[in-house]
Amino acid sequence: MSMKPLEHDRRYGELDQVMRAYLGQPADDTNEQRSRALDAYLRHTWHTRPWAIAEAERQLREYSRNPPGRLRIGLGEFYAVPDTGMPQSAVGDWLLVLADHLKRSIEEGEVPPPSTPQTHWEWHARFPETAQLLGGWFSQDIVDEFPGHEAAVADYAATTDPQLTARLVGELHELLALPLDEADYALAAAELGMEVAPPEPFSYGAWFQSVATGLARG
Repeated sequence: MSMKPLEHDRRYGELDQVMRAYLGQPADDTNEQRSRALDAYLRHTWHTRPWAIAEAERQLREYSRNPPGRLRIGLGEFYAVPDTGMPQSAVGDWLLVLADHLKRSIEEGEVPPPSTPQTHWEWHARFPETAQLLGGWFSQDIVDEFPGHEAAVADYAATTDPQLTARLVGELHELLALPLDEADYALAAAELGMEVAPPEPFSYGAWFQSVATGLARG
């Protein structure tokens, strides 16, 4: 039988967060240099859950030293590290490299400087409710579901808890405060799941502002 959610989180919950940061990114960490993915994980986690970094370091080290054996694999009671493109025999050593970087970040204060999100994972980790709106209401199916963008936003507001709507407004203001140009806003929209262009005559940035203002007014 597979692991229960509580057991999974106790053993591998933060390890899984680190591994998710590598989806679509090269696992090219060395003893001297962190990867772009690990920088993204550290940058976001230091800002939101700094205590979790020590737990990630512990889980990475424990998994590397005690990988699942045949019995646990047969029972399904293990965490499967996603394919990183490296030989399976090298994964354990790589996890130890990550653990060493996390330990150094904690002990020596090696924290990536603030920046705009640099990976797909970081965009979603930093702007989760924006991703919920853009990915859930602004896919290519919008033309079949709503008469236009305004109706889609209205449906989001009508079916979403007001506290989450308020969180979305805050995220949009944070997004607009970043030093982004219009091409960057288009990239942000795509990373966060938007599959259609903003309505005429809005640019992406202007539409984000319009949505934030409209939702804040209720």
